[in-house]
Amino acid sequence: MCGAVRFTAKLTKLEFGACHCEMCRRWTGSALLGITVPQANVTWQGTENVSRIQSSDWAERAFCNKCGTPLYYHLTAEGPMSADLELPIGLLDDAGGLTMTNEIFIDQKPDSFTYAGEGRHTMTRAETFAKYAPNANT
Repeated sequence: MCGAVRFTAKLTKLEFGACHCEMCRRWTGSALLGITVPQANVTWQGTENVSRIQSSDWAERAFCNKCGTPLYYHLTAEGPMSADLELPIGLLDDAGGLTMTNEIFIDQKPDSFTYAGEGRHTMTRAETFAKYAPNANT
């Protein structure tokens, strides 16, 4: 938002997802609409303005320490997704052409949230924890 942190990302997919967990909703003010990008495909500028918080036993969240803009969600627990970042699509200069393909924590989605389109893969809280945080207390 303030420009103190900037990044360039090489997208490997044009798909994004929505996370409806309570933490993401509080962090972003809505569902986190995020695109998965390998860390190696992201180049940062202004890293001295990036702050991180270990938001759970298995993940961290980063934000701009000047304006508070959410920058990414990252699984810190070892596993296939620990090399990726989940970047909010609102940070992209152009999010056109992206397709929402999944929603997680679907059982925590407020009933007032409705997205157009069909055929998305959905997972409940329990299914999400089972896949991404096997040692988490559910």
